Amino acid sequence: MSLFWRIFALNAVVLGAATALLLWAPVTVSVPVLLTEAVILVGGLAVMLVANAALLRLGLAPLERLTKLMTTVDLLRPGQRLPASGAGGVAELIRTFNAMLERLEQERAASSARALLAQEAERRRIAQELHDEVGQSMTAILLGLKRSADDVPEPQRRELQELQEITRASLDEVRRLVRRLRPGVLDDLGLVSALTSLSEDFATHTGLLVTRRFDTDLPPLAPETELVLYRVAQESLTNVARHADAGRVTVALRRADDGVVLTVTDDGSGIEAPREGAGIRGMRERALLVGGSLDITPAPRAGTRVQLTAPLARKQL
Repeated sequence: MSLFWRIFALNAVVLGAATALLLWAPVTVSVPVLLTEAVILVGGLAVMLVANAALLRLGLAPLERLTKLMTTVDLLRPGQRLPASGAGGVAELIRTFNAMLERLEQERAASSARALLAQEAERRRIAQELHDEVGQSMTAILLGLKRSADDVPEPQRRELQELQEITRASLDEVRRLVRRLRPGVLDDLGLVSALTSLSEDFATHTGLLVTRRFDTDLPPLAPETELVLYRVAQESLTNVARHADAGRVTVALRRADDGVVLTVTDDGSGIEAPREGAGIRGMRERALLVGGSLDITPAPRAGTRVQLTAPLARKQL
């Protein structure tokens, strides 16, 4: 039964019941209408309207649930579906909407994967250029300053040595940027070593106390999964430094039944509801890239917990 005929049938039931009451009820209407007759007619109309509203509410309840889902659905949180309850056109409409959500989630995941892979390729290119061109040029400048400082008198030597220190600090900053853009240790030594280096670098530059808890029996992971875990940890630590006002951070990586779980917990000001800014949405998109799920919740005592669960098998996009 289509939605049109469903609504028509509900109204027909109410109107039919009202007609039957008029035909068989011992009630007459005189001219002019008496007060008691008017009260009976108005009461009957009220009963008919209430019954019609109740039946329509019951019949259209699946549509109200569908409308609520349409206003709250988020493609970065896949799996939101409605049971195809109801009859006829209502159930078909819900099934069609669920199928549309499935297609949109697949297309969003595919487009996000292409964008993130292009972003990583661009990061790799920029890191390579910084390392090969800027880094080598600054190294040559540093060596030239050292040779010049050895051949000049004392006043100029101190100035050149100061320039050496400035150049050396700039070179260290360039190397740090290269590591952030493309962590070579991740490719060479694996995820645990990369997270260790990331946390140590974070502690050095922020002064926060970083605790690491890594399981020793971690399963082998795909390169894409390791990169996603690293980027989520990197963005989480960046958010802690910028917004949390924390003094301690814990980075944990443990084995789960069918994958691994990365947890970054701080003791900062905490959150009531995380603001879905570009950083958080970027982490969710990265999680979807490998078929994982990201949860951001208040920590047990204070602060915030970011948890990424990544499966062993990479999701096919």
